[in-house]
Amino acid sequence: MPETLQGRPTFCYVDLSALRWNLRQIKANVGPTVKILSMVKANAYGHGAPQVAKALAAEGGYAFGVATLEEAVELRSAGIRQPILVVAGVYAEQSGQFIENQLTAVAHDLEALKRLDEAAQECGAVLNVHIKIDTGMGRLGFLPAENDSWLPSLKKLKALKVEGVFSHFSQAESVQGDYTRKQLRIFQDVIARLRAAGVAPPLAHLANSAATITLPEAYFDMVRPGIMLYGAYPSPKMASQIELKPVLSWKTRIMQLKKVPCGTSVSYGQTFVTQRESLIATLPVGYADGYQRLLSNRGEALVKGKRAPVAGRVCMDLTMIDVTDIAGVQPGDEVVLLGRQGDAEITADQMAGWANTISYEIFTSVSARVPRIYINSQEDH
Repeated sequence: MPETLQGRPTFCYVDLSALRWNLRQIKANVGPTVKILSMVKANAYGHGAPQVAKALAAEGGYAFGVATLEEAVELRSAGIRQPILVVAGVYAEQSGQFIENQLTAVAHDLEALKRLDEAAQECGAVLNVHIKIDTGMGRLGFLPAENDSWLPSLKKLKALKVEGVFSHFSQAESVQGDYTRKQLRIFQDVIARLRAAGVAPPLAHLANSAATITLPEAYFDMVRPGIMLYGAYPSPKMASQIELKPVLSWKTRIMQLKKVPCGTSVSYGQTFVTQRESLIATLPVGYADGYQRLLSNRGEALVKGKRAPVAGRVCMDLTMIDVTDIAGVQPGDEVVLLGRQGDAEITADQMAGWANTISYEIFTSVSARVPRIYINSQEDH
């Protein structure tokens, strides 16, 4: 049976069996020659980076992607020995820690590349680096149109090993449009120019989750799945193309039940007023836990396998739901905020729709004060 917590009963289950399943589906999709860099930035999209990385490493994950040096050091401290790519760049004062922890840096511009090379020389070390190309994201990266100014410098590096070259698709939900094709062509042209100049990084990578599912031309040497590892689809229509299992479920229990008359205001601002005698359940979860305030009067939770609407504004630490139409509800009953209860399910995409956001933000917003409990569902049943 899964572990349960004493005290405040608001927690997340993280199913490592589902996580491993998702990695196996990705491997089957891209084939044996394409490496997989698992994106575990932002605390593994809120799932817990050390535990997630350990599970993926044990399943044969090749490498990991994080955003910051601090995220990378956390993985090294947890015993992760696989390559770790720090995608959001390196600052000059961090060079020593990159070398000490054997991390792979990303260079977005020529000055950063030179500074990193000088720092590695001073340490008497060789540091792996990936070159970021801006093919149309308009964010970070070398501009292909200016390759005559930066490409020759790659051949002059003394302490950096150019291990990879990569770019980032502007579309995360679908990669079937003309703009994606334009980015792909630009990236292919950059790779050709690198090779012609005698710089041939062994790892070229471009594919995000959407491209990993639908665009084999973008696989190159390695893919970078993120959201799909955690069982969410970049677009709902992709569910027919690959079978993924949700990894995270979010649960709490009813703290108090209160029968109130018609005309009763619930929560701040009188945005919800009962239109009949109602049964209101108060839950020990709020926006400080990551249950977003935008779910006020819009979200739903599962109680006894039935949907109960959020009643009034979500508070910092508490949320109210209307359970009037659900028979037999008692204090202490389980409430599922995200996940399955019986035959009913609330998905991250559904919650994101209520909050006018995306599943990525739903996962990463679950705060650190919500404990994560790690389970292996295949062993639990």
